[in-house]
Amino acid sequence: MIKSLLIANRGEIACRIIRTARDMGVRTVAVYSDADAKALHVRQADEAVHIGPSPAAESYLVGEKIIAAAKETGAEAIHPGYGFLSENADFAQAVIDAGLIWVGPKPDSIRAMGLKDAAKTLMDEAGVPTTPGYIGDNQDAKFLAKQADKIGYPVLIKAVAGGGGKGMRKVDKPGDFADSLTSCQREAKASFGNDIVLIEKWIESPRHIEVQVFGDSHGNVVHLFERDCSLQRRHQKVIEEAPAPGMDEKTREAVCASAVRAAKAVDYEGAGTIEFIADASGGLRADKIWFMEMNTRLQVEHPVTEEITGVDLVEWQLRVASGEKIPLKQEELSINGHAIEARLYAEDPATGFLPSTGRLERFHIPDVGRIDTGVEEGANVSPYYDPMIAKIIACAHDRNRAVEDLKETLDGTAVWPVKSNAGFLYRLLNDRDFLEGSMTTGLIASRGDDLVPETEPTSDMLQTAALHLQREYVGLEQKSLTGFRLNAESRDTVLLGTDNGPIETRIPDDWIDDIWSSSATPTAALVSAKGVVFAVGQYQPHGKGAHAASDGAILAPMPGRVISVDVGQGDAVIKGQKLLTLEAMKMEHTLTAPFDGTVAELSVEAGAQVEVEAVLAIVEVKEE
Repeated sequence: MIKSLLIANRGEIACRIIRTARDMGVRTVAVYSDADAKALHVRQADEAVHIGPSPAAESYLVGEKIIAAAKETGAEAIHPGYGFLSENADFAQAVIDAGLIWVGPKPDSIRAMGLKDAAKTLMDEAGVPTTPGYIGDNQDAKFLAKQADKIGYPVLIKAVAGGGGKGMRKVDKPGDFADSLTSCQREAKASFGNDIVLIEKWIESPRHIEVQVFGDSHGNVVHLFERDCSLQRRHQKVIEEAPAPGMDEKTREAVCASAVRAAKAVDYEGAGTIEFIADASGGLRADKIWFMEMNTRLQVEHPVTEEITGVDLVEWQLRVASGEKIPLKQEELSINGHAIEARLYAEDPATGFLPSTGRLERFHIPDVGRIDTGVEEGANVSPYYDPMIAKIIACAHDRNRAVEDLKETLDGTAVWPVKSNAGFLYRLLNDRDFLEGSMTTGLIASRGDDLVPETEPTSDMLQTAALHLQREYVGLEQKSLTGFRLNAESRDTVLLGTDNGPIETRIPDDWIDDIWSSSATPTAALVSAKGVVFAVGQYQPHGKGAHAASDGAILAPMPGRVISVDVGQGDAVIKGQKLLTLEAMKMEHTLTAPFDGTVAELSVEAGAQVEVEAVLAIVEVKEE
């Protein structure tokens, strides 16, 4: 058995691996960048090694530094987690060549499944059904456009080396194809170093079904049943569950058997996932479920499989990497109960889900169910990495109970001042189609702003805040209820300050006279419900500086790099027209004109690094 393990990753997955390794008596070594010097995974590991600056390209993606850290600390093996170098066959081979144990599939297996076009060809040969589309070496834009015409719109452009929703675009009509292709290729090149794409038929009522597989070096391959990952936003999974709602035993057997054949076709070892797309317009049927791709690593959503099977997949990974056989045979595996996972991201639904960064002054998740996280209260959310800060998992005897437990946990979740998607997740769990198990991968997009939580506190929340502060501060010298101003025209309301400006609320008559204070000490109460948090306190009218979005200033919503500028100073623009594109947290964010007008100022050029709220351009209103 492996005695010492270096984890070539960060955040919640590093902490997750450390937890199992500690239980198995395995010594752990963490690696960290400048931004992660005080991170939770660094403190939890037995030893930690600094590997470079904050950008992943200079630290977590530099294989030589990671292997050197393993050598330096005497680690026997390297576990890549997911993301970063987890599916990099060259890195896996370098680990093996250095005389270390690679906790993952063989490099040849990674290569075989790493490119979506080659993988689909291989699956066709293995008798695994694949999605209709174009796979080929001809990457000429006009040729690809013709292939899309033949397939029939809508189509999906997908990077062959992609994953996590990156390098992927749905195209609804021919006129959008060229721009979507360019954007997809650019994002794929930046994320994976490979801009080759394939084109698939877009399935109109799609469900994302995936099967957890596991192989060992003795020729054994088993499956651990399926997961449903249909709830996605921009191809990024948001909520996952196991087993899949509406999956009957006959269909389950067929799909899981296909997954095992797929794994055997590449002589697979370790944990892997076979992803399928299902046309669910007539329910889940084996003849309407097609192979999409294989992820040759542990998945973000692996906890739901662990919860329904009772298996620790990381323990299995370490045992199989040590040369042992898979601990259980297929007939010894069974489904027990239902599990559901929500991904908690540091992002703001009110601003189009732009990632949110900063210090977690408040980070609370009720201690029920299972929480996998790599941060804690007081930690900083960095702009350099993926914005996921936790996974919240609920498991119960049936789906309805598991969903209710997850909703209860989200209801009590509070993240502040960093924004989170907890309120969005809570609303999503109340969606009718989701509750009926009839969701598709397009559900979130189809709901639009209906899933975006309130941007202002409710009257109940405001009264809760006022009452809390009244009880907390009345009678305390220099701290008695700053943050409140009584409305001059009425003695039964109070003017409270919130992130969005002043809000007036009624308060109980029996303590109205007790809450006024002349103290200038800033005071605020945090109030939350259904995953949404507001800070309520002193109202002080103030300006927003020289520019705000309302006056035509185009502000950087977060730190990032300008990757394209599509207009010039003096250009006439129309409302919604693309002005420039900002890349941050591995994703592209398009900034558009707020109204018809003229580009009066242009402050940046492609390649520029910008800070949050930097003025990138100013659009002046078009004169009549």
